[in-house]
Amino acid sequence: MDRIITTSKNSRLCLLIQNRKIIKKLNNDSNVNGILVQLPLPKHIDEQTVIRTIAVEKDVDGFHPEQVGGLSIGLETLEPCTPAGVIELLKYYDIDVAGKNAVVIGRSNIVGKPIANMLLRLDATVTICHSRTVNLTDVTRAADILVVAIGRAGFLTADMVKEGAVVIDVGINRTEEGKLVGDADYDAVSAKTSYITPVPGGVGPMTIAMLLANTLKAFKSSQ
Repeated sequence: MDRIITTSKNSRLCLLIQNRKIIKKLNNDSNVNGILVQLPLPKHIDEQTVIRTIAVEKDVDGFHPEQVGGLSIGLETLEPCTPAGVIELLKYYDIDVAGKNAVVIGRSNIVGKPIANMLLRLDATVTICHSRTVNLTDVTRAADILVVAIGRAGFLTADMVKEGAVVIDVGINRTEEGKLVGDADYDAVSAKTSYITPVPGGVGPMTIAMLLANTLKAFKSSQ
């Protein structure tokens, strides 16, 4: 039994080393301006080790700890693409964030935490909610801007939203019938909102657009 466990660990280590070698090769390739690793990774590969291997200046996903730290203290960084897309949507529709109550449902490193930092940087009053939040509906009803990103189809219901709120639905879920839906009960919630993003067709395309924007920014910085 010990031999089996040891062999398994060695195989995982070899895979991790191999992945890091590939990334390091791309780091040193002047023809490569941006690198991203599709997450989540298989459980046998350490996600943070792989992310930290990516050169900061080529981290177009904005997940490297140095990028995350820079974002949290207001430095110029390559920002995580989905949260950056949310901010661009708010700007495009002239939705004033300053002084507004912004509630983020979800505390992931990919969406929840970075979007909270970005909204805070725009002078919103930000509350982050999660699975341990008490009286969640009371918190969400006070939101002028509500970002939901937890990966549960139809989680956000109309009774959780105040009249005229702005709802940004980051969730992507597939029903048993194969339909793509968000974290909000779109038909019911949209009747109460001033703005709401659909799924599909809302935040998703913005994520891709911001990835391209980050790649262009990384290219310009390398010149």
